[in-house]
Amino acid sequence: MALLTKEMQDRVVAALQDEGLVDPAKLAEIRSKTEAAKQPILPALVEQKLVTNETIVHATAFVMKVPYVNLRNVRMEQDVLMNIPQDVAQRSMAVPLCLEEGRLAVAMLDVTNVQATDYLATLIKKPIRTVMASEEGIRAILMQYRNDFSSVKKAAKSSEQEQAQKSARSGNAKVITQDSPISKALTTILDFAAKSKASDIHIEPLENSLIIRCRIDGVLRQVMDLPKAIEPALVSRIKILSNLKIDEHRIPQDGQFAVVVDDREIDLRIAISPVVWGEQVVIRLLDKSGTAMEVEKMGMTGRALKAVTNGIEKPNGMILTSGPTGSGKSTTLYALIKKIKSEAINIVTLEDPVEYKMDGVNQIQVNVDAGLTFASGLRSILRQDPDVVMVGEIRDSETANLAVQAALTGHLVFSTLHTNSAAGIMPRLLDMGIEPFLIASTLNTVIGQRLVRRVAEKRDIVQSTEMETEEINEVLGDVLPKTQEEVARLSADLGYPNLPVKNAKGYALAKGIETRDAPSGYVGRAGLYEAIEVDEDIQKLIVARSTAGDLMKVAKAKGVITMRQDGMLKALSGITSVSEVNRVASDLA
Repeated sequence: MALLTKEMQDRVVAALQDEGLVDPAKLAEIRSKTEAAKQPILPALVEQKLVTNETIVHATAFVMKVPYVNLRNVRMEQDVLMNIPQDVAQRSMAVPLCLEEGRLAVAMLDVTNVQATDYLATLIKKPIRTVMASEEGIRAILMQYRNDFSSVKKAAKSSEQEQAQKSARSGNAKVITQDSPISKALTTILDFAAKSKASDIHIEPLENSLIIRCRIDGVLRQVMDLPKAIEPALVSRIKILSNLKIDEHRIPQDGQFAVVVDDREIDLRIAISPVVWGEQVVIRLLDKSGTAMEVEKMGMTGRALKAVTNGIEKPNGMILTSGPTGSGKSTTLYALIKKIKSEAINIVTLEDPVEYKMDGVNQIQVNVDAGLTFASGLRSILRQDPDVVMVGEIRDSETANLAVQAALTGHLVFSTLHTNSAAGIMPRLLDMGIEPFLIASTLNTVIGQRLVRRVAEKRDIVQSTEMETEEINEVLGDVLPKTQEEVARLSADLGYPNLPVKNAKGYALAKGIETRDAPSGYVGRAGLYEAIEVDEDIQKLIVARSTAGDLMKVAKAKGVITMRQDGMLKALSGITSVSEVNRVASDLA
C-alpha cells in the first residue's frame, strides 16, 4: 500500500472505529505509543493483530472512494494474466483482472501512482480501470504466473524456425543450437517446478514432440507439449550446465548443478538416457529449505516412533529403512542422524549423491570413476574412528557384509534397502549372502515406509462411504478402540489424538477443497511407517530363515502397526484420504 499521510491514516482509523472493527481501549493505547515514537499507526494495528492488513486496505479504499477487491482466494485464467507480462506485473505490483468493454481492470497496490497507470496503458495499448488490492492479494495472483510458459513456447518456435532453415542448408542433418531463448526456456521450466514443489522433472522425447512432466506430491503431471525441434538445444543446454559430454548420445550420463529460486538454493540431479526418439532427461530437485528434518513432522508417531527411538539409542547395531524409489528413505535417515547428532560423537556418511549437507556430519560423496564405491568407502570410513556410520544404500553383498562387520565392531550403522516392507529387509539380507546369525545379532530396528499426499488445509468433512467404512474396519479391526473408555489410552499409544470408536455406520473423513494453491485438494506429503524392533522372538525367526510373511505375523502379534494401518489411522485423523492410502499401499496387508 502507498505511504499514507497522517491525515489519511486518521481517516482510515476513524472508518475502522465507525464499523466497530477495532477495540477502542486497545486503539487508544496503540495510538499513544505510536505518537510518542513518531511512528505510523496503521502498521502498528496490524502488528498488534488488532486488524488484518486486508481490512486496512479495504478501509483505505473506502476512504479514498476507489474500488477494492480481495484477491487472496481468486483463481485467474492464464489468458487474462497474459495481458500484463509477469516481470512488469511484479515490478509495478499490478495484476490484470478482466477485460470490460475494451478496458482492462487492473488491481494495484498504489492506485494513486499515475505514472505506473500510464505506463501500463501504453504498454498493453488499452485503457485501464484501476482497483485497490492488498500486497498479499497481488502476490497471490503473481504466483499464478508460474504456469506461464510463453517464454518456453517462444523459444521453441524460434528454435523450430532456425532448425528448419539450417536443416535445409545442411541436407536435413541435425544442428544443435544454444541460444539465449533456450536458456530462458530451461529457467522457466525449473522455476515452475521449484515453485510447484515438484520432486522431479521429466523431459521426454516422442516422435514429433517433446513432453515436459513434473512429479508433484508423488504424482506425475504433464505441464507442457513442445515442438520436437527444441529438444537438441534444450538437452544440450542441460548437459553443459551439468558438465556432461554434449556430443555423447549413445550411453546414459549423470550429473548435477544448482539453481536459485526465490532466494532458495535447489540442488539438481540430472540423469540423461538414450531412448528411441532421442534423449530422455530426468531432473531430481532437492530443496533443502523445504524439507522437515524431523521424523515427527514427517508423520512417524506412536509405536513406530518408539521402536525407532529405542533402536537409535543403542550404542551399536543397524537401523535399516526400506521402500520404493522416492519414498523418503534418505530423508528419514537424515532426520535420525539429526536426532542423535552431538559434538560427543563422530558421524561419517557415504552417499551417492550427498543430498542434504549437514553441519557437524562428515559427508563423503561416492565417486565410482575414481574408485570410491560404497564398499571401498566404507572400508576407509572404519579407519576414521567413527561412532555412527551412514551408508546411502546397500546395493551389493560386499557393502552388506561390511555394514554388518561395522555394526559388530561397535558402530551404529544407518542404511537403506529397496524392499516392499520392513519385514522384507531380513530375507533380502539373506539373499545377499549374510549369515542369519549375523543379521539377528546386528539389526536393531527395521523401518518400512511410503509417502502419501496430505489433505489441503481448506477442507470439507465428509462421511465415509459404505466401502470405505468396511475397508477401515477390516484394516483397523484390532486397533481401533471398542469403547469410549479405550479412546484416550489407545490414542496416546498410537500417537493419533481423538481416535473414533470402531463402528459399522461410518467415519468422518477429510476431503481437500480444490484451490489455486491446492489444485488437486492435496498439499505436501506425509510418511506411512512400520517399524519392527528386532527382539529375541524376531531373532529366532531370522536364524530359522523365516519368510517376510511369517516375520510380519509375529510382529503384528506384538503390536506393530503396519504401513496400511498407519495410513488408515492418518485418514481418520484428517491427514490424508482412504483413496490416497490405497493408491500407495494397496499391495500391502
